[in-house]
This record gives sequence, structure tokens and C-alpha cells, in this order.
Amino acid sequence: MLSQSTITNRAGTIVEIGNINLEDCIQAAADLIADADALVITAGAGMGIDSGLPDFRGENGFWNAYPALGKLGLEFTAIANPRVFKAHPTLAWGFYGHRLNLYRDIVPHEGFYRLLELSAKMPYGARVFTSNVDGQFQNAGFKDRHVAECHGSIHHLQCMEQCGQEPWSAEHFHPIVDADTCTLQSPLPRCPSCGALARPDILMFGDWDYQGQRYAQQESRLHAWLTRADCPVVIEIGAGTAIPSARHVGESINCQLIHINPSEWEVGLKRDISLPMSAMEALIQITDMR
Repeated sequence: MLSQSTITNRAGTIVEIGNINLEDCIQAAADLIADADALVITAGAGMGIDSGLPDFRGENGFWNAYPALGKLGLEFTAIANPRVFKAHPTLAWGFYGHRLNLYRDIVPHEGFYRLLELSAKMPYGARVFTSNVDGQFQNAGFKDRHVAECHGSIHHLQCMEQCGQEPWSAEHFHPIVDADTCTLQSPLPRCPSCGALARPDILMFGDWDYQGQRYAQQESRLHAWLTRADCPVVIEIGAGTAIPSARHVGESINCQLIHINPSEWEVGLKRDISLPMSAMEALIQITDMR
């Protein structure tokens, strides 16, 4: 695995890694984007790291972010599970309420705004497919209808009892969380139709009750837009193989692809471009090349 320090120095000087010349790769990526008429952005968890979002990889990474859950011995897969909302709703909403507040307050990194600059120059603009639930693309200025969130969004809620109420915005829910116990102190959110407990409109582990209507509509809009583009390019950012949703979508589009990933950076096809860099660093250097 290549470490970030072996890619560039603190002054931003581009260096070679093995037989990869990053300067040539960055220039090739910039040229490819300049020739495209549409930009497809596929993003995984690595897209948000430069904004300061916690990295949940491994038990230690998760428990460092949520020490109260570490004391209970709860792993990410255990708390990010619909069963916890039924058995321990204040604990479940303590975790998701904290994440909701975090994602509301986070400032998207410079790379998001560089993508907006690129999309403004495209005849057909850009669309986003992301496995992230944080809403950073919308916070940075991407239109909500131009983003497809395959795992849902923490900024929307759904009814636990599936009473027929469509997912609704969480804008009026302002959770107060005790960080020491990771429990919700404010009232639990309720379905506006039947009054049952609400949960995030997110696909969780072992989740058979995720409604998914919003994503189905988003996906339909994305496919309709793709039929209009003659020369699209995919830029995949921070998407790996552990949760390969974003990677699979990008590779399914019949066009060249730019991989940006500091660890899983190898390309599958010779026509594609590999940038073993962080999201923000790569996007800044690509746009500076143009």
C-alpha cells in the first residue's frame, strides 16, 4: 500500500511512484475532462475524509469516534442496524443524531468546489452517484436532483412501521446527544402520519425495511441524463472494493474512467487513468492543470 507521503511532499511537488509519473497522469486526466461533454462523479467514503469526517474503518477507528460505543463493545455493524432502533431507540438515535449534527456542521473540502467548476464548463453538466449518506455534495452547491444516493441520506427520515408515509426531510429534527453515553436526550422523532418512531432513510446492515423511494427516483433521473451525453467521463473518488457500489456504477458506463484513491488506485483497463492521491489533492491539481 502506498502512503500519502510517498506521493507528494508538503510543498505540493509531484513525484514518481514506481513507473507512474503523476504529473503525466494528472495532465491526462485534465485533458480527458476537457474533451468530455458530461461528468459522472462516483464517490465513496474516501471523498469525505479531507473534510474531517471520521474514518470508521476497523473497530479502533469507529470506537475512537464513538468511545461510548467502544465501552459497550458495539461495532459499527451492530449500531448501524434497524434492530437497535426497536430495542434501544435512544442509543440508536444517539449515534445517528450525532452523525446528523456532524454532517450538518461539516464544511465540504475544496475538492467539491473544484468539481462544481468542472461541471459548469460541461455542455451537459455533471451528475453524482455516491454511497455516502452525508449530503456533502448538496452542501457544496450541487443540486439535490443531480445527486443519486444509493444508501440513502441521513438528512431524510422514514417511518419504522411503514405506514405508507413517504420519506420526509429531517430539517425540523434537532437531536441533543449526550456524548458520554451516546444517547439521545431530546424527544425521539416521530412519523408525521401515524406517530410511530422514525428512523434515518438509510440502508443499514441487515436492513429489509429500507424504503428506497428517493433513491429509485434519483437513479431514474441519472439514467435519463446519461442517454443525452455523447462523450461522458467518469471520475471515481474514494471508492473502494469493501463497499463497491460506486465503483461498479462507474465501471458500468462505457467511457474512460479516472480513479482517485490513495490505496485502491489500480485501474482495471489500460484506457483508464489512475491517481494514487487523496480526493482534495487530486481535484485541485487536475483543475490547476486546465
